Amino acid sequence: MNELNELRDQAYENSLIYKKKTKKIHDAKIKNREFHIGDRVLLFNSRLKIFSSKLKSRWSRTFTVAKVFPYRTVDLSQPNGPNFKVNGHRIKHYYGGDIPTMDVPDLHLSPKDN
Repeated sequence: MNELNELRDQAYENSLIYKKKTKKIHDAKIKNREFHIGDRVLLFNSRLKIFSSKLKSRWSRTFTVAKVFPYRTVDLSQPNGPNFKVNGHRIKHYYGGDIPTMDVPDLHLSPKDN
């Protein structure tokens, strides 16, 4: 009975060590981004699942940071539309360059010729 308790305690300690290592690796990959009013950013589009998106960029057009709230919430402004709030993890800084267009072409089905 004592051996089973020792094995259980040892397994518990090993799981704690594994969790600590996993957390350290995960936290090392998180980038701490700070945004300021007037920064230009790209928004991550997580809902792009209509077509195969292996080669398509999931970063949409540029937006401007209008306001920064606590806990990484950012208010984005767009030229033709209202401002909206997003989580700071869904945006990244835009430094210039080409942005791939994410416009989906209109799908008009032609009537079948019989």
